[in-house]
Parts: sequence; C-alpha cells; structure tokens
Amino acid sequence: MRDKYDVIVVGGGAAGMFSAGTAAASGCGKVLLLERNRNLGRKLRITGKGRCNVCNDCTPEEALKNVPTGGRFLYSSVYGFPPEWVKEFVESLGVPLKTERGNRVFPVSDKAGDVVEALERWVRAQGVELRQGRATGLLLEDGHAAGVTVGGLEYRASRVILATGGLSYPATGSTGDGYEMARQAGHTVTECSGSLVPLEVQGGCRSLAGLSLRNTGLTLWGSKKKPLYRDFGELLFMNYGMSGPTVLSASAHMDEKSGPYTLSLDLKPALDPGKLDARLLRDFAEKKNESAYEGLRGLLPARLVPVILDRAEIPTSKKVHDITREERRRILERLKDLRFSVTGKRPVSEAIITHGGVKTAEVDPKTMESKITPGLYFAGEILDCDGYTGGFNLQIAWSTAFAAGTAAKP
Repeated sequence: MRDKYDVIVVGGGAAGMFSAGTAAASGCGKVLLLERNRNLGRKLRITGKGRCNVCNDCTPEEALKNVPTGGRFLYSSVYGFPPEWVKEFVESLGVPLKTERGNRVFPVSDKAGDVVEALERWVRAQGVELRQGRATGLLLEDGHAAGVTVGGLEYRASRVILATGGLSYPATGSTGDGYEMARQAGHTVTECSGSLVPLEVQGGCRSLAGLSLRNTGLTLWGSKKKPLYRDFGELLFMNYGMSGPTVLSASAHMDEKSGPYTLSLDLKPALDPGKLDARLLRDFAEKKNESAYEGLRGLLPARLVPVILDRAEIPTSKKVHDITREERRRILERLKDLRFSVTGKRPVSEAIITHGGVKTAEVDPKTMESKITPGLYFAGEILDCDGYTGGFNLQIAWSTAFAAGTAAKP
C-alpha cells in the first residue's frame, strides 16, 4: 500500500505531463505522475525528426479537418484548448517558437529537448509528484476507478488519467499497457495499426532508395478508382517503398476495406501536360544527338530517369532524335502519373502514431472521462483519434490532456 493521491496520471509523455500539470494547477489536489522510463517525454524528444512540431498554426476548425479519425469527438477539446493556446503555453515556458512551411510550429532552437525540459520544469513547479514505475493494472472499487498497481504495490486515487500512448515506437515505452487497463475497466479497444507510417510497394524501390523528392504531387487510389487522398510536398524512396510527409499522411486513409491501393506521383505538378510537352521538346531539341537518358537529365534526378524510361518502354541508350511522338507521349504520362502498387504498411512499431485505441463513443468528449467507469480519464494517443503530419497529433495530445486535467477534480 502506498500514499493516497487525488489524481494519478499514467504515462509521462506530452499528454501525461500536460494533464498532470493541468490537474495540479486546476486545484485537483495531490497529483502523481507515473512514468515507466527513467526520463519523461522520450517519444516527444524524437517527434518532428528531433525538432518537435508542437502544433499547427491554424484555427480549431482547420485542425479538426486534419484529423481523419476522431475529428467529431475532438470538437469540444480542440476548441477548449486550440492551437493558439498551445503556442502561448509553450512560449510561456520560455521556449520561443517559429512557424514554417505548412504552418508547422517548431521551437526556434530546433531542439525537441527544449520543449520536454521546459514542460518537466513546469510540471514540477505545479507540485506534481514524479515516480518511475510501470503501471500494470487498474484498481476498481464499486465500478469506480480507485488507483493503479505498480508491481506488487498499490497507488490509490479517486481519479486516474491514462495517457500511456499507443503501440508506435515501443522503444519509448508505448507497448499497449494502457489498452489492457482500459479493457479491465470494460472499455472497447478498436483494432490497432500504424498510422502516419511508411508504405511498402510491389517490387520495392531499391534503385531509388535514399532519393528525396520535393514539390511532388501524390494521389492515393483505392479499389473504387476514386482518389482517396491528394497531397503535395516531400517524399522519400526506401528499399521497401516510400516514406516522407505526403506518404505518411496518405497512410492515414488506408484501412482493410478500401484496398488494394495505388500511389500515383506527379513529378512535375507545376506544369500541365501541354507546358510539360513543350519543355520536353525544347530539351530534346538541345540534346537530339544524345541518349534518351541524357535527354531527360534536365528534368529529373539521375536515378529517376531509368525508371521513367523503363515504364515508358524506351531503352536508355536510344537517341533522342529517334524518339517517336508516341514514345514522347508515354514519357509525359509517366511524368504526370508514375504509379506504384501498395502492398502494405510498415509495422506499427515504425509508425509515428497508432490508428485505433479506446473507442471514443465510450468517452465523454468534453471531459475525457469514461462513460463506463467513473473516475477514469483518457488523454492522447491511447484514444482512437489520429491526424495527419504537421503538428495535429500533438494538438490532440494537448487538447485531450487539458480537458482531462481540468475535469479530474475529486
């Protein structure tokens, strides 16, 4: 038996730290934050490639449009703690912010560690007690949350906030413990898979592995021959397929029902077919006595040229002046619509975020309290909510944590 608390928060990530500090600052009494790792915020330290994309500088309405799973459920919490408040809060901690392309907000220092350390200082300043320990069970009394078990010890409280994350990046401590505690309380946990995850394509992309493209159009097609998602920006070829911001966001639109899937790349989205053909004709005129490979080098990275020519069924050694109108048409088609058959997602352990989690219909959207077990709250990735890249998943963490932390008054 251990000390009794008013609120116990399980999980020391962004949602856990913010809900614990908010609960203490809101007058919720004695607050304990339990984290299984030695240090807080391990996953937060690697977000945004180690730079921490804290939020997106947009309106609440725009933020919700970028949450394909759980957007309606998050309406109250995102409006209750919108992106503007996230920025104000982080800067109040002494971490100046900047806004980059796509309205992504980062610390000026480009160091995620600055956000984590400032957040931990704030949590401690609110009087939150921090303990290292892995919570493995939920204490229930008369159907009410009554605390958690850590090894053979009991930590008791009349309010428990689960902010344990999902299954992505298990090395940071996200191993699904919170799902088991939620099930123990009678909750449904929807099937979990990776979201914002790289995609595998048929045959892989070994010849292109490591090649990064910018300003590239991407369209995800499903079985109904209708575009499921369109984007524009960066992508990265890997041995197994593709990654990068546009590909990760496309993965959020994939489920078991709408496949098989195809990715289409527009390598020259700024040029319509007519202008692109005119550009091709100019380049070909300048290199008419050279190979087809050299004829396309002005338009494409070197490693991409053989791929386009192979798809267009043109030998790389063929002289430019021998390329027919029909062959040029095939080149244009591949430049504007280079297709890859998706064979699947990479494992959830490689995903940025988990798709699936505690069923939101069983949670009060205003307070994040369980509708099944009074005194139990949820915050962050443990919920069946996920957004696109660009700071929207951390927005979910901040907003749900604020809702839970302010509501968890004994």
